Amino acid sequence: MGKSKVYFTKDISSKGLIRVYEAMNRELKGKVAVKISTGEPGGHHFLNPKLIAPLVDKLKGTIVECCTAYHGRRFEVYEHWKAIKEHGFMDIAPCDIMDEEGDMKIPLEGGTHLHGYDIVGDHIRNYDSMLMLSHFKGHAMGGFGGALKNMSIGVASRNGKAWIHSSGHTADPDKMWDYVGDQNGFLESMAEACKAVVTFFKPENMAYINVANNLSIDCDCDSNPHAPEMADIGIFASLDPVALDQCCYDQIINSKDKGKTSLVNRMKEKNAILIVETANKLGLGSREYEIVDIDKA
Repeated sequence: MGKSKVYFTKDISSKGLIRVYEAMNRELKGKVAVKISTGEPGGHHFLNPKLIAPLVDKLKGTIVECCTAYHGRRFEVYEHWKAIKEHGFMDIAPCDIMDEEGDMKIPLEGGTHLHGYDIVGDHIRNYDSMLMLSHFKGHAMGGFGGALKNMSIGVASRNGKAWIHSSGHTADPDKMWDYVGDQNGFLESMAEACKAVVTFFKPENMAYINVANNLSIDCDCDSNPHAPEMADIGIFASLDPVALDQCCYDQIINSKDKGKTSLVNRMKEKNAILIVETANKLGLGSREYEIVDIDKA
C-alpha cells in the first residue's frame, strides 16, 4: 500500500473546513451521516456548531451520535437529547441518536477480540454514507481520540461501547469495568470495530476529517477536561483514516510547541499508536502519507 494523501489547512474556520473537505474530491452520496461527538455537558472543547454548520448543510447531512457506556448526561436517551440541544447542534442540522431505538450487529472479518461482529446503533441502516468529523485531542483511556476512535467507540451503541471496552467479554455497560485492564486489547478492539464500520458502508462511501484544536489531554466525553497546553494546529482530511490519525499523532510528537509534553506523555503512556498499527494490519489504510497543504495550492 502506497502513501495516502492527507490534506491540511491552518485555517480553522467554516471556510477552511469546506475547502479541506472539497480537496478530498469525494462526493458522499445519498443520506449522509455526519458523526461527531456532541460533548459531555460541562466540557466545552467539542467542535463548535457554528464551525461545522456550513459543511453539514452543504452535505445535507444528519448529525449522528450514540449513547455513552458511562453514567453521565448522555447515558440515557432523554438526557442525551437535552445535551445535544444545549450544545447547539439541533439548531444547525437534523440530529439522530442512532441507538435510541436499539442496536444491531454488523459483521467483522478477522480480528482477535470481537468474535466476528461489532454492535452499533440500528439507525445506521438509514444512511448511505458517513463523514467522520472528529475533534483530535487526548483521551484518558485511548491516549488520543481521532477518526479511528470516533468510528469505533463513537458509532458503537451503548452496549457496543461496552463490547469494545471489554475486548469482547461483555456487552453490559455495568459489567465492562471488570475487563478494562487489557489496554492493548481495548485499542485492538477499537481498530476491529473500525473495520466492521468501513465494511458496512464500503470505503468509497466514507471520508474523514480531524480538527486539531483545543488540544486537551482529555476527551470531549470528559465533563471537566484539562485546559489545552499547546496551540491549535489546523484541520486534516483524508480518505484514509489510518494515514489521517498517524499524521495527527506525528504532528503532536514532532511539534516544537513546548506545551505538547502532557499530551505526548498521555499518548505514550496509553500506547495510543497501537490503534493505528492494528487498523493498518487489518487493511484499513496506510501509515505512510503525504501532506498536501491546501493553503499553498
